[in-house]
Amino acid sequence: MATQVVMDHSGDTRHDFDSNDPKARQEAEERFKQLTGVGFTAATRNSSGEPVVARRFDPAAEETLFFPRLIGG
Repeated sequence: MATQVVMDHSGDTRHDFDSNDPKARQEAEERFKQLTGVGFTAATRNSSGEPVVARRFDPAAEETLFFPRLIGG
């Protein structure tokens, strides 16, 4: 089971999906494109556990974290 975690001003929302289910995988990919399209940054962990920015949807990623664009003041 893979998870997409969306961080925003109200906390976080988790979206679990089965990467072996084509419909669930498609919905997760659409969510990825929608969120990154409006400015969220997506991050996953590589094989050594280091965080990396995800530029493309990876259905094999165990967890993808989305966080909004930070605006300085």
